[in-house]
Amino acid sequence: MTGLDFTGLTARPAQVWGGVRLVPLVREEPMPGLRLHREVYHRFGEVLVSPGTRYVSYIPHGLIADWSGGSSAANGTEGGQSAAYGTQLDTTRPTAMGVDRHHRMIKRRPPKKKDGAAGAVGRCRFLPLHLAMEGYLALHFGGPTIAWEEWSREAVRQGLSPRSESAYLGLGVPGLADALRVFEIHPGQCGVMVYVADALAAAFVVPHPDDYRALHPTLLQDMYGELIYQYGHFGGPVPDFDARLGDGRYITTLADLRAAARERERAWSESHDTVMARELLGESYAFERVYRMGAFDMYRFLPPFRTGSDEQHIGELITDRKGRTAYLKTFRLSPAQSRRGHLLNSLANNDWQLVRTADQLGTTPEEIVRRIHAAGFATLLR
Repeated sequence: MTGLDFTGLTARPAQVWGGVRLVPLVREEPMPGLRLHREVYHRFGEVLVSPGTRYVSYIPHGLIADWSGGSSAANGTEGGQSAAYGTQLDTTRPTAMGVDRHHRMIKRRPPKKKDGAAGAVGRCRFLPLHLAMEGYLALHFGGPTIAWEEWSREAVRQGLSPRSESAYLGLGVPGLADALRVFEIHPGQCGVMVYVADALAAAFVVPHPDDYRALHPTLLQDMYGELIYQYGHFGGPVPDFDARLGDGRYITTLADLRAAARERERAWSESHDTVMARELLGESYAFERVYRMGAFDMYRFLPPFRTGSDEQHIGELITDRKGRTAYLKTFRLSPAQSRRGHLLNSLANNDWQLVRTADQLGTTPEEIVRRIHAAGFATLLR
């Protein structure tokens, strides 16, 4: 698998609010066998990535993937492991900020049978977008594989550790909250493409319309890149697309009107997939399978980090055995983040030798050193 498969998903006409354009994605039939619901945390959490390795981040919620086929998947109330958004059991003002502890980014959740015994594994909890971001941060995390004299002792011993990236909550992107609030959810809608100043900010897909309706507000609590934050502040309103029916011909019957409307919808869907979302859907990615869930597989993916490309996305994906997208969440990298990925890939492909890397990129070793400093990796050098 090298690309995203949107088979069964159709883009419907966009809805515009100021500088935000939301393009709904609709399925004719829900994808059977998988449901998603939310587990609310709404606080900071400490996540154990591997033995001895932890990180702390604001984690508004986790997602529960249920492929057991049980009826509880529809509402996510089995075992009392989730709560409706905004639920408060105690209105007393807290005296300290609580920190949840999460064991792994993906954790299986074996259901309980009525007699209290553990049943077959049919559910797991994962932290949305943390999988994708961790995959980006772990890019060549081990550092130089050969101790060339240019690299510091810390670089050889500790690699890129510690490494971090910044992101913004959707609440901080101007106009996004209002756009999501007034957005009209379509019948059968299972996803949305979010554009800010007509730049693709994120794609979000779920297997069932009921899941989307429940998770629609979570787009405000997702991570967005610095570029989208700036576009939200400095980008102006985007124009809406006017639809002309009949292509200049007179429409005299209701059947002609319906046919013309459907033709316009089809034309819009094709233009969206081939023009507006071309960089996301037409790109080749490096996929890493991170979990198996029955007939579905979960992946995270990285772009090729090509230079000269203005739009590159990382993300996480759940597909069925045919490769069709059941769940998708993406994060658009900023140009600086793309350059860091390109630099790390180039160094790793040349065994971290500066001269060889410079020859491949058509530049000088001094310029490679300058790029390493500009990327924030100065501590790797002597």
